[in-house]
Amino acid sequence: MIEYWHNPRCSKSRMGLALLEERGAEIEVRKYLENAPSVEELQAAQSLLDLPAIKMMRTGEKRFKELGLSKDAPDMELIQAMAANPILIERPLAISDGKAAIGRPPENLLALL
Repeated sequence: MIEYWHNPRCSKSRMGLALLEERGAEIEVRKYLENAPSVEELQAAQSLLDLPAIKMMRTGEKRFKELGLSKDAPDMELIQAMAANPILIERPLAISDGKAAIGRPPENLLALL
């Protein structure tokens, strides 16, 4: 089972979902803008991705600047910002079997199969 953090308005998110579906993956879609991940869920995803929190963020989003965030901010500050403002989470993000991937490009998601 792949937990897929999805934004249906995002073409990359739709492409990633289609790519997984075409390969017969069992997917649980989570519309993360409506059902935001908690700080703990974001920390778990970060650990699986083995990336700094900034690499999980959409730094070009207007909200990033409005919150006064910077690329040098501590991970916890960025994770808390993503939990409170899920629009900041890079999409799509998928988690399965102790692994995670950000679907940019969508082919990155194939590592979970």
